[in-house]
Amino acid sequence: MRVEQVRGSLVEAWHDVHVAVVDSTGRLLARSGDPDLVTYWRSAAKPFQALPLVEDGVVDRFGISTQELALCCASHSSEPGQIALVRNLLAKIACSERDLLCGPHPPLSERVASDYATRGVRLTAVYSNCSGKHAGMLALARHHGWPTEFYTRLEHPVQQRCLAEVHRWTELPLSEIGTAVDGCGVVCYGLPLRNMALAYAKLAGAESGMRNAESQGERREASDPAQQFRIPHSAFRIVEAMLRHPELVAGEGRPCTEIMQAHPGRVIAKLGAEGVYCALLRQEGLGVALKVADGHGVAAALALAAVLEELGLRPRPASLTARPSVNTRGETVGELRVNGRLEK
Repeated sequence: MRVEQVRGSLVEAWHDVHVAVVDSTGRLLARSGDPDLVTYWRSAAKPFQALPLVEDGVVDRFGISTQELALCCASHSSEPGQIALVRNLLAKIACSERDLLCGPHPPLSERVASDYATRGVRLTAVYSNCSGKHAGMLALARHHGWPTEFYTRLEHPVQQRCLAEVHRWTELPLSEIGTAVDGCGVVCYGLPLRNMALAYAKLAGAESGMRNAESQGERREASDPAQQFRIPHSAFRIVEAMLRHPELVAGEGRPCTEIMQAHPGRVIAKLGAEGVYCALLRQEGLGVALKVADGHGVAAALALAAVLEELGLRPRPASLTARPSVNTRGETVGELRVNGRLEK
């Protein structure tokens, strides 16, 4: 599988795609390229960085809403409603924008970025696509009585708590998880695609287990020997928040939101920088992790939509079937499209 830039009768450029598709036991069901490719999880790790908010009682203590929890998992578009929710979350934990260490950047949505530039909106840290994640990390620090200063550093208890959750869900020893500094300043994690996909697949198993336990008025231990951890209510609530608010996970017209809105309740899609995407297929109980080798973001979105379609999530959103190439006169002269299939 690769994503090809076609012009006329020639493929003039291409983007190699690496994919791992696994179930909640870690069994590799489909692949493209190298499913054990080690790369940084980037923002596709956000749902797992948000898990301590529910697991440790932060959500209940501060009355964090499902919308605010979804934003803690999001790479949002800096839309006005999204910014208002982040500010509301900061107010609940007695923090302000000055406490955010993510730094500002132009909105990921071209439409929103153009609107703000036209109106002269001053972009502060709250406009970062990661401001929800950072607000959640500040909430975690407040809850435990940890310092809010320097919460982005690897040695800070907030980052150590998030790292422990990544270890738990990916089933990788801590010594095998690479760490570096993400674009927003917090810790990011280097690990194989297969383990990223496993973490997402286990969300489906945890959610299913939680529903079964609740229906019987009890919580059970995971019966699958490959999942030697308590089925956490936190996973159920993270999945629920993201599924309920796909418009907050990314934003209007962006791939994660479009995929989730096209198939309500069936899929969670989450991008990471440099060509990374992950997904959970709820009904199938599958986790997907994908990396476009050269980091091309549009190619990665097209590849994810093609992979999900092949796994049964049909049809793809029209905007993710191919991307027209337009010249300076507005003429369509080629397209970016996916070629090839998964190996099963």
